Amino acid sequence: MKFTPYGGLTAIAAAALVLTSACAPADSEGDTAAKTPSALADCKPADLPLVKAGTFTIATDDPAYDPWFSDNDPSNGKGFESAVAYAVADKLGFAKSEVTWVKAGFNQAIQPGKKSFDVDINQFSISPTRAKAVDFSTPYYSAAQAIITLKGSKYAGATSLAELKGAKLGAQIATTSLDAITNQIEPAAKPLVYDDTSKAAQALQNKQVDAIVADLPTAYYLTSAEIDGGTIVGQFQPTKGKQEQFGLLLSKGSKLTPCASAAVDALAKDGTLDKLKDEWLNQATDVPELK
Repeated sequence: MKFTPYGGLTAIAAAALVLTSACAPADSEGDTAAKTPSALADCKPADLPLVKAGTFTIATDDPAYDPWFSDNDPSNGKGFESAVAYAVADKLGFAKSEVTWVKAGFNQAIQPGKKSFDVDINQFSISPTRAKAVDFSTPYYSAAQAIITLKGSKYAGATSLAELKGAKLGAQIATTSLDAITNQIEPAAKPLVYDDTSKAAQALQNKQVDAIVADLPTAYYLTSAEIDGGTIVGQFQPTKGKQEQFGLLLSKGSKLTPCASAAVDALAKDGTLDKLKDEWLNQATDVPELK
């Protein structure tokens, strides 16, 4: 399947896509990103603890979906996360030719243990639970969750999360979206779990579930390119009002974490993250908030 980026969408759902300062704490339960400050000027390629000397090894899942990547090719620099990854590499002093991409499944990456990459970028939500097994950089993006269903569904007109309690819901395994179903929507039926969001979308298309939950940018992509007759019911913030934040994932205790955070912080400060967000994550329609 050929994936199409968001280039055809025109307006920005400003209230839905808020890019917070990369220096802000990731969670009120404890800062799950790097705690050790590092000056970017001190982060030279020759001094970094890399899995392969002279090469910045970045991982992501396969397939790699729009709008985060384009044409399932992380190395082309297109898509928000591909562009962010190369911008981080540049801040750390790596040329594009010195960046190598490897494949790592979402579930594989969040498990404890030694990694075959320097950083992984794959919409990893920063959380205290995950931070027990891996490190995160400071956040490079924040997003709301969204409910996706089919046009004509009895849930298409829902205006509150309470109206979804009777729905059969689905989401990708080990994601904040799945946590939101279980802990916030609390449906009567146990949610169905899928290996990736594309499989969840197919289950919705086949009417095996009434609705699925994904982060808002992914919801826009799914309803515009993958789900025939798909519609976004609304958006909502994670439990207790916390906004979902994505960070680069690294091995637990990695000495590279402070430098990865310093690079993200620099990209936030100089406006690069905002620029890339506007380029790749522009949205078409305001989405109502579900309470």
